[in-house]
Amino acid sequence: MNGYPKSRYCFNSAFLKMKLRSACNQFGDLFSEFSKFIAPTYYHDRCERSVQMRLYTLHKREFVLLFLVFIALYTLCVVIGLAGPSTSSTVSLHATDIKPELNRSIMATGPFLLKSPTLSAYSQQLQVTAQIIILNEDEEETFDKTFDVNVVVYGISDKNEHMLVSDKKHNKNRTRDLHCSKKICDAITVLHLGFLEYSHYVITIRFYGLETIDEKYQITDVLFQFQSYNPAYTKMEIWFRMIFLIVTFYVTCWFSHSLRHFIHHDWSYEQKWMFVLLPLLLLYNNPIFPMSFLFNSWLPGMLDVTFQASFVSAMLFFWLCAYHGIRQNKRKFLSFYFPKCIIVGLLWISTVILTSSQKYHELQDPTFDYHLDIQNFTGFKIFFGIVCIFYFLYLACLVVKAYTEVHSMPYFDLRLKFQTFTMIIVILNSVTNMVLNIKTSILKDNFMADFTHNYSSSAQFLSFYGLLNFYLYNMAYVYSPPGNAVLESRVKDNPALSMIDDSDEEVIYGSDAEGRLLNPVQPGPDKEESD
Repeated sequence: MNGYPKSRYCFNSAFLKMKLRSACNQFGDLFSEFSKFIAPTYYHDRCERSVQMRLYTLHKREFVLLFLVFIALYTLCVVIGLAGPSTSSTVSLHATDIKPELNRSIMATGPFLLKSPTLSAYSQQLQVTAQIIILNEDEEETFDKTFDVNVVVYGISDKNEHMLVSDKKHNKNRTRDLHCSKKICDAITVLHLGFLEYSHYVITIRFYGLETIDEKYQITDVLFQFQSYNPAYTKMEIWFRMIFLIVTFYVTCWFSHSLRHFIHHDWSYEQKWMFVLLPLLLLYNNPIFPMSFLFNSWLPGMLDVTFQASFVSAMLFFWLCAYHGIRQNKRKFLSFYFPKCIIVGLLWISTVILTSSQKYHELQDPTFDYHLDIQNFTGFKIFFGIVCIFYFLYLACLVVKAYTEVHSMPYFDLRLKFQTFTMIIVILNSVTNMVLNIKTSILKDNFMADFTHNYSSSAQFLSFYGLLNFYLYNMAYVYSPPGNAVLESRVKDNPALSMIDDSDEEVIYGSDAEGRLLNPVQPGPDKEESD
């Protein structure tokens, strides 16, 4: 009898402790739910377990040394470019020098018989422009005039035979717009040869519709200019493309070798993307670039444009995915990748289709000009610009959200700072090159000349090419696993080593068991998370 109340007392005490513990757990769960709104920085799904990156092991002095090497290599490319040859070679010829006895009526109509300077395959392309000079007493007057141009092109073979380059199908009049201000009119594109098969060309040019201009203002002269690439610049471009190609191949093999012992599922998101960007960088450096000097075909030029557009588009796609993917690990195709594919895909398609079509028509018809012969050319460029603006607005939104939500987390902050700093350098250099191309491109009827394909100087070419290559090399080094990284399979069953190779996500979020205690609704480790 004496033991019964004691047993009953113990039972009541245990019951009260259990109720108290349950109430504390409920209060803790309630506080955890409320803390999501107090500190939304830590409200994220558990990220995938990833292989440790060298980025986490670098000290501040090593970061400084890394960026000093990056800036030194970039500066070296700029200096070499400044000391390098000019990109263009221009030869001018006045109509009055061809036939000084030309009277006014012939000056307004022609024909003008021109012979090109000596050309080689390294000259790449030939563009002929005409600038009409008038005698206008009113220097403030400006006017526009539409007229037609007829061009017949012959190539001089090694046997001194004249071979017709433009056949009767393409010997038709091309409409051109003449804009005159004061005594000088804007230069118009008369001819563009995308492939040089002969060392000399004989060109016959006729104007139709300038008689009224000649009667009112008197055409005093016509300045013809033969513009082509400098052969010395072309040789430099081939050599540096080859150097970057070899280095990129070595970096790709080294990065693949550094991750050979790790399971693909355990790679970090950046490491997976490097296996996409590095092979595309190989194509960007274009191992078949010398073929464009050997074959009279639009295919090598089309492939070069496709390779460049594909790499740039993949890099743009990587930026979107990196800033969005760092905040979540459930990256389903429809909700995560598909919207980004639409934006970047529109940029890629518009660039590749229009440029490839242009190269094809230019090889078929030397007088073809996209600015006037395709009505929707301007609309196409406006559409391209609108998509670019929308892309950068979307990217800015993702960057702001990433910094708002994960900037205070260890390692995540480091990843964001490194990615943002390098990305800003690339964007600033790209925008600068774009502006210079628009203003000073030597082939102004080329769509890609306005954007990324052609360069106005050797320094511009080497700075842009070197920057993109060094940018990828830098990321490959930083995202590669350090030499003391422990294999995943060796750590799983060894508690003593379990924290040696923890990824940044595990350091932040703790173990699986701890995560389930803090968040009971979090799916367990048996449920595979989609990448």
